[in-house]
Amino acid sequence: MEYIGMIDRNNVPQHIAIIMDGNGRWAKQRGLDRSEGHQAGAATVRKLVENALKLGVRYLTLYTFSTENWKRPQAEVAALMVLLFESIEEEIFMKNNVAFRVVGDIEKLPANVLERLRACEQRTSVNDAMTMVLALSYSSKWEITEAVRSIARRAVEGEITLESIDDKMIDGALATSFMPDPDLLIRTGKEQRLSNFLLWQCAYSEFYFTDVLWPDFDNNELCKAVYDYQQRQRRYGKTGEQVEGENK
Repeated sequence: MEYIGMIDRNNVPQHIAIIMDGNGRWAKQRGLDRSEGHQAGAATVRKLVENALKLGVRYLTLYTFSTENWKRPQAEVAALMVLLFESIEEEIFMKNNVAFRVVGDIEKLPANVLERLRACEQRTSVNDAMTMVLALSYSSKWEITEAVRSIARRAVEGEITLESIDDKMIDGALATSFMPDPDLLIRTGKEQRLSNFLLWQCAYSEFYFTDVLWPDFDNNELCKAVYDYQQRQRRYGKTGEQVEGENK
C-alpha cells in the first residue's frame, strides 16, 4: 500500500526520533560483510533527511551509535568511525536548509571525526527548515547523570534551591534542551525496546515498531509510520472525551 498520499499534512509529528536497527542483519541476509550493511544504512539516512523535510518534520533525531556500541569488535567500531567521517556531507544540509546537531559523549570520538562534526554544526547553524540530530556515543542514562551533576553543582554553589528543582529545570539541563520532545519514536529491525535512548524525553511519545530492517526503510515506510501515528489520540493523561472537547 502506498501511504504517501494518505498523510494529513496538518498533523505531521514535529519531532521524529528513530532507532536505526538492522544494518548487520540486512548484510548477513545477503551474504555481505556487516560494514556493507552500515554503508547501506548511511545511504538510507541521506534519503530520509530529504523525505522527512518534505513531510514537514521540524526535528529528526537518529540514534547512530550508543555508548554500549563501543563494546563491539574493534574492527567494526573502526569501520563505523570511518563511515561516519565520510558520511558527514555538509552539502546535503546546506542544499536542504537543514541544521545539523549532535548529542552524546562525543569527546570519546576520534579527533578527525570530532572536528568534522563540530565544523558541520557550525556551518549549518543558520539553516532553519529542519534540524537533524545525531545521537552519537549517546546513552540516556549518561545524559540524565550529566544533567543531575549539573543541577547538583548549581545547588551546592547556592545558585538554586532544592525546592526550585522541577521537570522544566531538568529539561533545560539535558543535551537535547534545544528541541522539543519526540512526538513519534520509530524503531526498525523488529526489536521492541528503547535501548537507553531518550528515556526522559519519550515519556509521552508515540512508539512505532517495524520488522523492516533499516537499509530498507524507504519513504513509504516513513509515511506508513506517520500515518499510523495520525490514527492515534494523544491524551497526556486526560480522557478521550476531554481531548475531543479541547479540539472542537
